[in-house]
Amino acid sequence: MSSAFTPLRNRGYLDGPPRQVPGFSSLHRMVEMLLAERVPGNGKILVHGAGGGLELRALAEAQPGWLFDGVDPSPDMLALAEDTVGPYGARVLLHRGFVDSAPAGPFDGATSLLTFHFIPRDERLETLRQLRRRLKPGAPLAVAHISFAQEEPERSQWIARHVAYGAPRGTQPDHLEAAREAIGTRLTILSPEQDEQMLRDAGFESISLFFAGLSFKGWIAYAA
Repeated sequence: MSSAFTPLRNRGYLDGPPRQVPGFSSLHRMVEMLLAERVPGNGKILVHGAGGGLELRALAEAQPGWLFDGVDPSPDMLALAEDTVGPYGARVLLHRGFVDSAPAGPFDGATSLLTFHFIPRDERLETLRQLRRRLKPGAPLAVAHISFAQEEPERSQWIARHVAYGAPRGTQPDHLEAAREAIGTRLTILSPEQDEQMLRDAGFESISLFFAGLSFKGWIAYAA
């Protein structure tokens, strides 16, 4: 593990998603269930945005026969993922880079959880296409990220709700305002309709919304 990660920093990051994402553990359970509808017991799964390792650990624990390739651009986050998967590490290969650094597959399924809102809009469609190219026909892709209406005043309302849910009680108003500004300017957020259209444009079909928790949405789609 990188020396940049102290135990305190590790614990702080791993505590973040469960606090910020409504139904975080249930999201992992739903993803595993939906993938298992089509992925065989000895299937291979591509995990896009694998840094931290929480998703890898949850899926590996639930499916003892699955093998995983995880890709993430951050070496520190990959080091944390390696530590997080612990006893399941023998079934996990980690790759540093973006989706084009992932093995060609073909994979039986793929996930991209809490990742796409960090990808610039002009790169999102190609990222989805790269995921599609690595999947067998009919293989499932589960995605979940921030997605809400982009018209005002709805957009600002959803940003405020997103910040309020993840903030500790008693957070100072100026800190909340700074967080709202950061969410509104630094992340790439699309409407649910735009997200679904992008999945179709990338070569996925039978797209279904399976998760909605305040500002977060999740879809299951299948490689055409």
